Amino acid sequence: MAPEMWDRLSPFRDEAIARCIPADDIERWLATARPCATLTRDGDGPVVGQFGGPLLLPADTPDPAHPFVASIDLAALPADATDLPLPPDGQLLLFAFPEDDGDGDTMGSVVYIPLGTAVAERDKHAWNSFDWDDYEAMFAEFPEGPLRATANVSLPHHKSVIQPGMPWGGPHPGHPRSEELVAVWESTRADIAPEGPLQIGGYADEEAIDTDPVAVGVSRAVKAAEAGRWDGPVSDDVSDWVLLADWLAGMDVQGWESATVHWVIQREDLAARRFDRAFTSVFWNP
Repeated sequence: MAPEMWDRLSPFRDEAIARCIPADDIERWLATARPCATLTRDGDGPVVGQFGGPLLLPADTPDPAHPFVASIDLAALPADATDLPLPPDGQLLLFAFPEDDGDGDTMGSVVYIPLGTAVAERDKHAWNSFDWDDYEAMFAEFPEGPLRATANVSLPHHKSVIQPGMPWGGPHPGHPRSEELVAVWESTRADIAPEGPLQIGGYADEEAIDTDPVAVGVSRAVKAAEAGRWDGPVSDDVSDWVLLADWLAGMDVQGWESATVHWVIQREDLAARRFDRAFTSVFWNP
């Protein structure tokens, strides 16, 4: 991570020291920091994509089963904005339905279009084959417009980790003061790395967070694979997965306040550019 990003974490370190957290605990926690790209519709950062817009897909790509959210121009992302092994160019298209169906199925998808691939405009409403008016009204509120990127830094938001014999979770392994350190991040984050509606890489966040949303996504992916609703292989080890993107859908979509979409992917699938293997989970507290 760039030196200036470490410098930006100084308010966190100062606040943690003021709360009498031992220096060794603070530095071990800071070592978990990850770079991320925060995407917003305002600001001074470079335009790296857009919410909405025309849906452009290759002829051999099936109509996605979920609404179109955003497209990202990977070549326009700032250098080292994330620590993900993303392709250097091409378009990354994100699709999602910002609601948890309760069955553990994926609630979205990701399409990668390599640079130079021929594309044609597709019907953005094809996902709604049953013409549900309520969901069309929801889709009409999806945000539109250019997305600008800011290179940011991310620390874990979740207070606990599920461990054997601890069904409600316990401190992060090796970090006995993790709950206190998360509280410090909550109090200093706005001055260090303000959140935006869309984030690429980093740590997952949502309105009411206790355990890692990536771990929740992994659990749902495993269950979906076991039920035959998701193609394997699927690892149940959270360390084999990363957050590809977060969308705070509740910022824009009325009636779906608090909804957050998490696109997660296995590390080996990301390295192999198998973006069709991304799994989408949703937190929603209606």
